[in-house]
Amino acid sequence: MKKRKLYNRILVLRSERGMSRKELADLAGVNFQTIGYLEREEYNPSLDLALKFGEIFDLPVEAMFSAEPMKPLSQEVYGPRAKEGT
Repeated sequence: MKKRKLYNRILVLRSERGMSRKELADLAGVNFQTIGYLEREEYNPSLDLALKFGEIFDLPVEAMFSAEPMKPLSQEVYGPRAKEGT
């Protein structure tokens, strides 16, 4: 079976919370370099690691990882903006 690439929001979530790669790695129980590989989408996490991120960020796995490229969070939250005057 061919391995699928997973897209993720780890960098955005970590940045929003003001966390360093090392801080997130310590919470997740992995090496800080693993966080870099994940953020660059060079590595797919195990299910266990994905669930740990869910606990850390208090989000469902589907909000952090996807087999399809992810839309910007602002677009998912607010949807497409209506043009002014329409």
